Amino acid sequence: MITTRLTTAALLVTIGSGWLTACGTGDAPESRPSTATGAPTTADSPTPNQQSPTATATAPQEADMRIEISVEGERFQATLTDSAASRDLIAQLPLTLDMTDHGGVEKTGALPSELSLDGQPSGADPDVGDVGYYAPGNDLVLYYGDQSYYDGIVVLGQFEGGAPERLARTDGDVTVDVDRLE
Repeated sequence: MITTRLTTAALLVTIGSGWLTACGTGDAPESRPSTATGAPTTADSPTPNQQSPTATATAPQEADMRIEISVEGERFQATLTDSAASRDLIAQLPLTLDMTDHGGVEKTGALPSELSLDGQPSGADPDVGDVGYYAPGNDLVLYYGDQSYYDGIVVLGQFEGGAPERLARTDGDVTVDVDRLE
């Protein structure tokens, strides 16, 4: 009985030590697979020219997650977050949408297909300049004013630059072209 408890305690200490090392105490060198052989290598400290595997792997996705929205001859750029909903939107592009103005804070237009809600909260409180999706209406939403929390809102990304102010100057309903920036 005592031997079993000591063995269990030793196992827990060993596992706990592994977790602390994995969390990055800064004392142990980082171990990661080599790109050439798949064998683990130790990196004491990266050289200035080294990139982390994560940065290299995500750079192309970030470039693919930029969109351009054209409204009445004005072009707005937005960067989408990497989510299932954003990827579903990108897959539907290019689009031309008739958008309706709601209360001087947002323009909404029905998408041809629903976007995935995987990994999304039940609702959101979008900021001025957000690009969103309103799931109950299957609408792409361009926020140029302050909207409060609603269930079903998914924030997809943000406009770049002064887009919200410029979008606010477009009166009423508009036809919008949405395409991927490459």
